[in-house]
Amino acid sequence: MALRILVADDHPVVRQGICALLKAHPGWEVCGEASEGRQAVQIAKELRPDVVILDIAMPTLNGLDATRQILNEDPDQKVLILTMSDSEQLIRESLGSAGPGASSNLFHFTGTGYFGQLLRAFKSGDLANSDQS
Repeated sequence: MALRILVADDHPVVRQGICALLKAHPGWEVCGEASEGRQAVQIAKELRPDVVILDIAMPTLNGLDATRQILNEDPDQKVLILTMSDSEQLIRESLGSAGPGASSNLFHFTGTGYFGQLLRAFKSGDLANSDQS
C-alpha cells in the first residue's frame, strides 16, 4: 500500500519540486497539494493522508496553526513541518506552540537525501534517528 502524502507550500516551485521528489519514489503517492494553510487543513480532513508536509510560513494560516487544526481533527495524523530557518530559538518556540503531537515533527530542511530518510522514518514510526539540522 502506498504512503499517501499531502504537500502544502505557498511557493509553487518548491511545492512542485517536493512533489516531484516524492512521486519519483516507489511506494509514495502525492494524494493532494495545497498552496495555503486553510486549504491544507481542509484537504487533510477530506483525504486523510498518511503524512502531511507543511511549510512553516504560509498565507492565511501558517504551518504551526494548520498543524494544531489538523491534529485537533485527527490526533494520530503525522505532520511534517518544513522550515528553512536554522534558528534554534525559533525552532524551540515553534515546537512549544504547535501543541501535543507536533513536538518531534519540525525539521530544518537540509536537502533531498535527508527528505527521503525522514519520510521513511515517518512511515516506520522511528523518528528518534531522523532529526538533522
